[in-house]
Amino acid sequence: MTTTVGTTPRTAEGVPALRKTRAAVLAGVERIIETVLAGERARWRPEAHQALSLVDAIGDLVAAGGKRLRPAFCVSGFLAAGGSPDEPGLGRLAAALELLHVFALIHDDVIDSADTRRGRPTVHVAQAGAHRAAGWRGAPERFGENAAILAGDLALVYAGQLLSGAAAPVLDAWAELCSEMMVGQFLDVSIAAEYNADPEMSRWVAVCKSGRYSIHRPLSIGALLAGRADLDAPFETYGRALGEAFQLRDDLMDAFGDGEITGKPAGLDFEQHKMTLLLALAVQRDERVRALVLPRSGGIDRADADELRALLSESGVRAEVEARIDLLVARALDALKDAPLDNAWRQELTAMAYEVAYRDR
Repeated sequence: MTTTVGTTPRTAEGVPALRKTRAAVLAGVERIIETVLAGERARWRPEAHQALSLVDAIGDLVAAGGKRLRPAFCVSGFLAAGGSPDEPGLGRLAAALELLHVFALIHDDVIDSADTRRGRPTVHVAQAGAHRAAGWRGAPERFGENAAILAGDLALVYAGQLLSGAAAPVLDAWAELCSEMMVGQFLDVSIAAEYNADPEMSRWVAVCKSGRYSIHRPLSIGALLAGRADLDAPFETYGRALGEAFQLRDDLMDAFGDGEITGKPAGLDFEQHKMTLLLALAVQRDERVRALVLPRSGGIDRADADELRALLSESGVRAEVEARIDLLVARALDALKDAPLDNAWRQELTAMAYEVAYRDR
């Protein structure tokens, strides 16, 4: 198959059938999550009805939508490895990945002081509003953050419960995924505080915080569940490259996107003084960017965000990051060429790469 980076690939004849199979599994994943949350509501309603607000916070975030990227790559990795869609552990593993993502999102919103997520108030904002409306004692904001931290923790507990009985290789990979995500999140916070314009560190954080846990690990864990450890190497190369491209696209969408479309405020990385690769390159290259961002003790306010966006484009950094995404997509696709996969799955993973890396087009 011949494709050009940035264009839509052709679809193999077998792709519609495998997409239908995957869609059926993913529909089951939704039901598994709903069942878990329904069981928790039934458990806590008689004895501690206040706990329902935590369970409902998780359920509301799940119901608000999202790409279901991690379950999709997990199921794809399993089916591409020859696994049966009737494997009961598959839906539970994919559901665990989505609940892990919910945990990360809730905590990330607290860390970033974000107001909205998927077009709705974030958990800590909603909980603070409930506190304020009820006239309870204490600071509403503090209560909201406390409740959100606990709701996120609870989502992580549910994810762990769904993995009960999983094989050792799957559990080992899960542990690596979780530790990488949390260390990456801390490094993201750390370099934001240091405000160190080191493009290589920013790139590594993008891989560790998001890339591995979004694509590489879900894909590989799916293959491991199917008993195909031989796919780990090509899936790692594909997943790490595409995962970095995914995060870079996220950075571009944060800087230049429409908050009404993305479901979260535009320019939030600027306000939270995040040292993304986009900004790290610009700081190194352009004196005007350094003059705008480095003297500040906090982030870029919205009044200066438009000026920074213009500088990011004028300096050529925006185009450089786009070129980096093209390079990463090409690297990901190259990893599939000799991988022991059915050709239909090779083409489907190619299509998924384009969808992930160019999702704003």
